[in-house]
Amino acid sequence: MTSENFIDLPPLLSAHGTVRLPGSKSISNRVLLLAALSEGTTVVRDLLHSDDTERMLEALRTLGVQVEALGDNAYRVTGCGGNFPNKNAKLFLGNAGTAFRPLTAALALAGGNYELSGVPRMHERPIGDLVDALRQLGANIEYLGNEGFPPLKISPAQLAGDIVKIRGDVSSQFLTGLLMALPLTGQTVNVQLVGELISKPYIRITLKMMAHFGVKVGPFVDVEPDWQHFILFGGQRYVSPQEVYVEGDASSASYFLAAGAIGGGPLRVEGVGKDSVQGDVRFAEALEKMGAQVSMGPNWMEASGPSSGKLKAIELDCNHIPDAAMTLAVAVLFADGPTTLRNIASWRVKETDRIAAMAIELRKVGAVVVEGADYIRITPPASRSSILNPQSGIDTYDDHRMAMCFSLAAFGGAGIRINDPGCVAKTFPDYFKMFAQVTQLIPVIAIDGPSASGKGTVAQRVAQALGFHYLDSGALYRLLALAAGQQGVALDAEAELAQLAGRMDIRFEGADIWLDGQLVGDELRSEQSASAASKVAALPAVRTALLGKQKAFRQAPGLVADGRDMASVVFPDASLKIFLTASAEARAERRYKQLKEKGMSVSITALLQEIRQRDERDSQRSVAPLQQAPGASLLDTTPLNIEQAVQEVLDRYRA
Repeated sequence: MTSENFIDLPPLLSAHGTVRLPGSKSISNRVLLLAALSEGTTVVRDLLHSDDTERMLEALRTLGVQVEALGDNAYRVTGCGGNFPNKNAKLFLGNAGTAFRPLTAALALAGGNYELSGVPRMHERPIGDLVDALRQLGANIEYLGNEGFPPLKISPAQLAGDIVKIRGDVSSQFLTGLLMALPLTGQTVNVQLVGELISKPYIRITLKMMAHFGVKVGPFVDVEPDWQHFILFGGQRYVSPQEVYVEGDASSASYFLAAGAIGGGPLRVEGVGKDSVQGDVRFAEALEKMGAQVSMGPNWMEASGPSSGKLKAIELDCNHIPDAAMTLAVAVLFADGPTTLRNIASWRVKETDRIAAMAIELRKVGAVVVEGADYIRITPPASRSSILNPQSGIDTYDDHRMAMCFSLAAFGGAGIRINDPGCVAKTFPDYFKMFAQVTQLIPVIAIDGPSASGKGTVAQRVAQALGFHYLDSGALYRLLALAAGQQGVALDAEAELAQLAGRMDIRFEGADIWLDGQLVGDELRSEQSASAASKVAALPAVRTALLGKQKAFRQAPGLVADGRDMASVVFPDASLKIFLTASAEARAERRYKQLKEKGMSVSITALLQEIRQRDERDSQRSVAPLQQAPGASLLDTTPLNIEQAVQEVLDRYRA
């Protein structure tokens, strides 16, 4: 179920299949800016289509760079050789850090007058370390709001100095932006790191992308930077490689690999593999430590569940996978003990304070969480079935990764509600659509039909044949009517009945039904009980109150549910929907035989009249009227016995 404000992911049973990943956000925005700074024309293929890349494309066009859409996620960028045609511009960059930080550096050295701004959260994300470094080169940058934060005003630089010190322990995007802009100075510049460099894999991407456009950064020791200082030799300029293919996004791959590990798999992602320049491919190593079965090729990765059946808890330094580590934070809900993720201080300065946000939301689903300045420790619920679906849903803080990570909680058996799912447009607009294509729901067979059609008996026997759970939704309303009578609540007291519905403890065990710990029996199957149930079921607040209880019956390996709105409201994604009916005469005769076997004195004429009256009343009522749900197949059992009706439902399900 979706709306503008949330998406409800139903309980998931398994995950397998193949996903073709969208392009990497980090590579996409680096390539666009490098192509713009180059001499010559570059065709960029497989570019990520997202909010972040849209902000970069808009900015480049505003700066006078010629960008032509070729279709099929391909663009032709005519480079300006570092000399932007428009020397006066105001740029709005949303919450796109991969656009804001590099553009700040490039424009600070490009000799123009610019203002850069974003959404309120962007104005809370620090940029002071990058600005301080650029000022050492003679950049002229002013803060238009709070010191150390956007928005910024940039004026032409008075270039000076050839040694720059920059902190590396807040965000690797500062160093990335600085390095990409340095060729615009035309001189040799020595960059010295202050503090430990975090997110080193993203700097590797930067260096490889710069080299692809003809600019090399040193020094290297045994093909690796020494990570303490970098030298950009003067006289280098960016030259178009003519054509660039953007790799699939390794961070996005993590959600699907984790789904394969949790949901059994195998689940394969294509577009990124062992030959990738992205550090987040090492997320696969973390899954292997947790016991998942992982395989990789040059351009693909695949994950399946552990042979032991349950993921292992781990302790991990996540400096090498800063973004993908967020996926681990939710995946460890399915581990066998507490997990600690360390060296994740950069989470604090992302789209939101991700450590704090993750802690808040994980607690909602039942985890015990301890957070520190640069770590998070997660103790999962006692079992997979203990993972909760909070009524308020998972808040996403306008952070795409929060939304995508928590989709994995749907494997917990209760499903999950994700608030503001549209925030995934920042990097992966089609995420939930693709996630649905490779995940399999806990199956539901929804059976509805008129009174005395035999739907309850058929549904119960189908459930028994398949080994599924069983829900008699009509019994919920009969139980509520019974509880109301016991507690003196009138059958038209809607608010009180709704509160009572929320408090009831209901359990089905085979043919037995338990209410608040007490076994209840034939009193639920009397005509008086059915009539009372029909009255309370017509109350909207009652139906809403029982909705969550009904959905909670959906547990592995599957559910057979019978009732009026099972196929339309409660389980609209049911695997099979059956509208089971029979003639009024056949139903009256069946009910007559059923009641006579129980020693009850009844009149078949009175039964037939009651059934016709109930059919009329049920079909005319405003709430959940008796009707065949869209997508439901009709099964007329007038000429069938119970065994034949059960077999027909089983045949349709297996087909």
